[in-house]
Amino acid sequence: MATLFTKIINREIPADIVYEDDHVLAFRDIQPVAPVHILIVPKTEIAGVATLPESGDHQYLLNVAKLLAEREGLSNGYRLVINQGEEGGQSVPHLHLHLIGGRKMTWPPG
Repeated sequence: MATLFTKIINREIPADIVYEDDHVLAFRDIQPVAPVHILIVPKTEIAGVATLPESGDHQYLLNVAKLLAEREGLSNGYRLVINQGEEGGQSVPHLHLHLIGGRKMTWPPG
Protein backbone atom coordinates (compact mmCIF):
# COMPACT_ATOMS: atom_id res chain seq x y z
CA MET A 1 0.00 0.00 0.00
CA ALA A 2 1.36 3.42 -0.96
CA THR A 3 2.18 5.82 1.86
CA LEU A 4 0.78 9.32 2.17
CA PHE A 5 4.08 10.67 0.85
CA THR A 6 4.06 8.34 -2.17
CA LYS A 7 0.58 9.64 -2.97
CA ILE A 8 1.91 13.20 -2.78
CA ILE A 9 4.85 12.27 -5.03
CA ASN A 10 2.38 10.73 -7.51
CA ARG A 11 0.17 13.85 -7.31
CA GLU A 12 -2.77 11.87 -5.93
CA ILE A 13 -2.86 14.23 -2.93
CA PRO A 14 -2.15 17.97 -3.28
CA ALA A 15 0.79 19.58 -1.50
CA ASP A 16 2.63 22.90 -1.49
CA ILE A 17 5.68 21.61 -3.36
CA VAL A 18 8.80 23.78 -3.03
CA TYR A 19 11.36 21.54 -4.74
CA GLU A 20 11.50 18.51 -6.99
CA ASP A 21 14.15 16.66 -8.93
CA ASP A 22 14.55 13.09 -10.15
CA HIS A 23 15.29 11.81 -6.64
CA VAL A 24 13.56 14.03 -4.08
CA LEU A 25 10.32 15.92 -3.49
CA ALA A 26 10.03 18.68 -0.87
CA PHE A 27 6.82 20.29 0.33
CA ARG A 28 5.56 22.43 3.20
CA ASP A 29 4.26 20.59 6.25
CA ILE A 30 0.50 21.05 6.73
CA GLN A 31 1.03 21.29 10.52
CA PRO A 32 4.16 23.47 10.78
CA VAL A 33 5.95 23.85 14.09
CA ALA A 34 7.89 26.91 12.90
CA PRO A 35 7.59 29.59 10.20
CA VAL A 36 9.55 27.28 7.87
CA HIS A 37 8.69 23.58 8.07
CA ILE A 38 9.46 21.60 4.94
CA LEU A 39 9.37 17.83 4.49
CA ILE A 40 12.04 16.42 2.19
CA VAL A 41 11.16 12.96 0.88
CA PRO A 42 13.04 10.53 -1.37
CA LYS A 43 10.93 9.42 -4.30
CA THR A 44 11.95 5.85 -3.56
CA GLU A 45 9.69 4.44 -0.86
CA ILE A 46 11.97 3.60 2.08
CA ALA A 47 10.25 2.89 5.40
CA GLY A 48 12.83 4.74 7.50
CA VAL A 49 16.43 5.00 8.63
CA ALA A 50 16.34 1.46 10.05
CA THR A 51 15.74 0.03 6.56
CA LEU A 52 17.97 2.47 4.68
CA PRO A 53 19.81 0.93 1.72
CA GLU A 54 23.48 1.80 1.29
CA SER A 55 22.83 3.86 -1.84
CA GLY A 56 19.92 5.50 -3.59
CA ASP A 57 17.77 8.63 -3.67
CA HIS A 58 18.05 9.23 0.06
CA GLN A 59 21.66 10.37 -0.45
CA TYR A 60 20.31 13.68 -1.74
CA LEU A 61 18.22 14.59 1.31
CA LEU A 62 20.91 16.62 3.09
CA ASN A 63 22.00 18.40 -0.08
CA VAL A 64 18.40 19.43 -0.76
CA ALA A 65 17.98 20.51 2.88
CA LYS A 66 21.00 22.80 2.56
CA LEU A 67 19.70 24.25 -0.71
CA LEU A 68 16.22 24.88 0.68
CA ALA A 69 17.58 26.41 3.90
CA GLU A 70 19.51 28.89 1.76
CA ARG A 71 16.44 29.62 -0.40
CA GLU A 72 14.27 30.13 2.70
CA GLY A 73 16.77 32.58 4.21
CA LEU A 74 17.63 30.46 7.24
CA SER A 75 21.14 31.89 7.59
CA ASN A 76 20.77 32.20 11.39
CA GLY A 77 20.21 28.46 11.75
CA TYR A 78 17.70 25.68 11.40
CA ARG A 79 17.01 22.17 12.59
CA LEU A 80 16.97 18.93 10.60
CA VAL A 81 14.94 16.06 12.08
CA ILE A 82 14.52 12.45 11.03
CA ASN A 83 12.14 10.40 13.18
CA GLN A 84 12.51 6.61 13.22
CA GLY A 85 9.73 4.29 14.34
CA GLU A 86 6.64 4.86 16.41
CA GLU A 87 8.51 5.66 19.63
CA GLY A 88 10.74 8.07 17.68
CA GLY A 89 7.70 10.01 16.49
CA GLN A 90 7.59 8.73 12.92
CA SER A 91 3.97 9.02 11.78
CA VAL A 92 4.41 8.13 8.08
CA PRO A 93 6.45 4.98 7.28
CA HIS A 94 8.35 6.69 4.46
CA LEU A 95 11.79 8.16 5.14
CA HIS A 96 11.58 11.95 5.37
CA LEU A 97 13.59 14.85 6.70
CA HIS A 98 12.04 17.84 8.45
CA LEU A 99 13.69 21.20 7.71
CA ILE A 100 12.52 23.51 10.51
CA GLY A 101 13.51 27.14 10.98
CA GLY A 102 12.57 30.78 11.09
CA ARG A 103 12.54 30.95 14.89
CA LYS A 104 14.84 30.16 17.81
CA MET A 105 14.95 26.40 18.46
CA THR A 106 14.92 25.07 22.02
CA TRP A 107 16.50 21.97 23.55
CA PRO A 108 15.51 19.27 24.31
CA PRO A 109 13.27 19.14 21.26
CA GLY A 110 10.66 16.64 22.30
